[in-house]
Amino acid sequence: MRMVMLLTLLFITACASPNDRDKPASEGQETNVIGENLKIPWEIVKSGETFYMTEREGTIATYEDGAIEREKVVLEKPLLTKGEGGLLGLELYPDFSDSRKAFMYHTYEENGETFNRVIEATRTENGWKETDEIISSIPGSLYHNGGRVKIGPDKKLYITTGDATDPDLAQDKSSLAGKILRLNQDGSIPDDNPIDNSYVYSYGHRNPQGIAWDKEGQLYSSEHGDSAHDEINKIIGGENYGWPIIEGDQEKKGMVPPIYHSSNDTWAPSGIVIKGQTLYAATLRGNEVRSFSLDEMNSESLLSGFGRLRALYFQDEAFYVITNNTDGRGDASEEDDRFIEFQLN
Repeated sequence: MRMVMLLTLLFITACASPNDRDKPASEGQETNVIGENLKIPWEIVKSGETFYMTEREGTIATYEDGAIEREKVVLEKPLLTKGEGGLLGLELYPDFSDSRKAFMYHTYEENGETFNRVIEATRTENGWKETDEIISSIPGSLYHNGGRVKIGPDKKLYITTGDATDPDLAQDKSSLAGKILRLNQDGSIPDDNPIDNSYVYSYGHRNPQGIAWDKEGQLYSSEHGDSAHDEINKIIGGENYGWPIIEGDQEKKGMVPPIYHSSNDTWAPSGIVIKGQTLYAATLRGNEVRSFSLDEMNSESLLSGFGRLRALYFQDEAFYVITNNTDGRGDASEEDDRFIEFQLN
């Protein structure tokens, strides 16, 4: 049955016109560019009426009442912005309106080596300042740094890490690379993690970019494949998702295949959100917001015409998305990145 479902998706993908990605938003959608002049934004979160967006060069862009302001982040270890690194994931504390605290994921260099870490930072009148280190020494590289950080329904902190361009690390359960990690919010290891005395929640990932939970608390992730075979995965604690041993339709005992993959096409899915029984992904190479049914094998393009899309936020029947056209891989004619609101009718 699973093979039939995958073949159906491949048929859907093959029948889509390559030119669809160059078309503006689909008819029937209300789309509005509400912010401009962002600087390689990476994540979107919101508290009250204010949106907060990380920018890879080390700032937080805020959006409120139609205006974008920019706030500096002061870190204890200097930010490294080479390649895909920089200031990446952001998750506000549940009590952010009172504590003004957030989790941030960033790349740094130490003794000539590249790493990533998650910190606690506090928003002050003068910007943001690091106040604690949650986890460090996550292997990094020019590419494949992962970078998403989210608090799950269980109040634990989940972090996506890339294989740091060393595929073998993804299968090494003693390494933090190529994993989805699960932590207590103070940085300690939860007693009920699937691997004893380990932050590792799932492994065998190449470059997981997005994580989200459905209403039942089931975790899903998006992941970049090797030039193709991008994935949407249903994540089960302790399981091996196969990289670099299997990808796409390949199967091996003890390894979990994706519920969707892009075959020989490339989506480069990044941030994801789940609404009802549909997962929505912002895609970079795909230049679109793409939907994936969690009930049946059905995927379609919902928004295109804005170039590379990095992250999504959903609230009150509206989607918010940020572009990534100034990250060195976008259209050279794009001079800035934008903040876009759209609704599905």
